[in-house]
Amino acid sequence: MASSLSEKLSRLVKEMRGQARITESNVTDMLREVRMALLEADVALPVVRDFIARVKEKALGQEVLGSLSPGQALVGIVNKELAATMGEGVSDINLVAQPPVVILMAGLQGSGKTTSTAKLARHLIDKRKKKVLTVSGDVYRPAAIEQLKTVTAQAGAEWFPSSADQKPVDIARAALDYARKHYFDVLLVDTAGRLAIDEVLMAEIRDLHQVLKPVETLFVVDAMQGQDAVNVAAAFKQALPLTGIILTKTDGDSRGGAALSARHVTGAPIKFAGTSEKIDGLEVFDAQRHAGRILGMGDIVALVEQVSSGVDMQAAQKLAAKVKSGAGFDLNDFLGQIQQMKQMGGLSSLMDKLPAAMAAKAGQVDMNRAEKDIRRKEGIIHSMTPLERRKPDLIKATRKRRIALGAGVQVQEVNRMLKEFEQMQDMMKKMKGGGMMKMMKRLGGMKGMPKMPF
Repeated sequence: MASSLSEKLSRLVKEMRGQARITESNVTDMLREVRMALLEADVALPVVRDFIARVKEKALGQEVLGSLSPGQALVGIVNKELAATMGEGVSDINLVAQPPVVILMAGLQGSGKTTSTAKLARHLIDKRKKKVLTVSGDVYRPAAIEQLKTVTAQAGAEWFPSSADQKPVDIARAALDYARKHYFDVLLVDTAGRLAIDEVLMAEIRDLHQVLKPVETLFVVDAMQGQDAVNVAAAFKQALPLTGIILTKTDGDSRGGAALSARHVTGAPIKFAGTSEKIDGLEVFDAQRHAGRILGMGDIVALVEQVSSGVDMQAAQKLAAKVKSGAGFDLNDFLGQIQQMKQMGGLSSLMDKLPAAMAAKAGQVDMNRAEKDIRRKEGIIHSMTPLERRKPDLIKATRKRRIALGAGVQVQEVNRMLKEFEQMQDMMKKMKGGGMMKMMKRLGGMKGMPKMPF
C-alpha cells in the first residue's frame, strides 16, 4: 500500500504542478488513483468509499496557499484524512486502575496474538516499568501454553502455568488471584484463537471478559489479512467492548489496509503496531506518522527513536575518547560498529522509515546483498585471533588464507574488508583532536551516535 499510493500521488503532484488551482476535474483524477491504491491494498470497499467522500468534500473549494501547488495541497488533505481514519495521533494504553490491571488479548489464530502478548509485556516492563504476569487461556491449540512460556521468558516477564485439561475461566481466576497476592502491576491474558469466527469462541471470550473485567480488551489483527479484517473486526466488536487494536506484521507488503479497515469498523483506536519478529518489535501507534509512511513521507521520528534505542551510547563515547586520545581504531572497534547496525534492526529496517525520495535513491543498492555483506564482514573478523584484531598490520598472506577458510569466504573478501577497514581507520585519524564527537552529534543530532560501516 505504501509504495503504491506514494508512487501514484507523486506522479499526480508532478502532473498538477502547472495548474493554478484545485478543480473538480483534477480532484476526480487524483481520487481515482487513490481509490485504486486503497483497493489494491485490500482496504474494505465501505471504508474506501467513506474515505474518498471525505477527501473530496474537503478538497473542493480548498484555497491553495502561495507556497503550495494544487498537487501538494491535495496530498496534504489525503494525509490528514488518512490520519483521521486511523485514529488521530496516539491513543495510550490505560493503566490507571487498582493493580493488577487486566489486559485481555483477543483475535483469530495466526494473527500473532501470543507473540504480541509477550511483546506488550516487554513494552510495559521497559517503557512503563511495570511488573507483568502472563497467562494462556488457549487450551485447544497444541503447544500454545508452552509458546507463551517461551516468549514470556524472552520478554523478561513472569508466566503463570496452565494446562490443556483446565477450563479457561478457571485458569483466569487462578491467575488473577496469583497476580493480586504477588503484587503484579499488569496481568496479560492470551485467549484461544480459531481459524475462523465461531460462536463457541465468542461465548468463551465473553465469559472470560465477565470474570476478569479487564481494563483493556485489545483486538489483535494481522495487517496482511486484507478484506477479511472487516468481517473479523465486526464479529469481535459485537462480542466484546473492544478498547484498542494491536496491528501485527506491519513490516509486510500489505501494511495499511487492515489499519484503515479495522479502525473504521470497530471504532477502537489502534494502540500498537508490530514492526518486526523480535520481542522488542512493538511500537506505540501514531496515526499521523503512519499516514506519513503510507504517503512516502517516511517516519524520521521513528528512525531517530530506533537509532537511539539501538545505539550503545556508552560504547560510542568510549570509542570517541579512544580515537581522540590517539589510541587508534582497530578491528574490535570495527566489529562493534557492525554489531550496532544489527542492534538497530539492520539496513532494511532503517530504510523503511526514510522518505520515499531518499529511500528510492537508497533502493538502488541491493539491500539483501548489503545485509549479507555486513554479516560476511562480521564472520571474517570473528575468524581472526584477538591479537590480529588489535594489530591488523600482522595480517599477511598466510593469515589471510586461514581467516578466509575459517569464515568460509575467498581471500579476496578478506582483502576487501581490510581495505574498507583501512579507509574507516584513516577517517577516524582525521577525527582526532575533538572532531570525532562533533561528527557524531551531526549524525541525527544525538550525542555519541557512531558512524555505521555501510
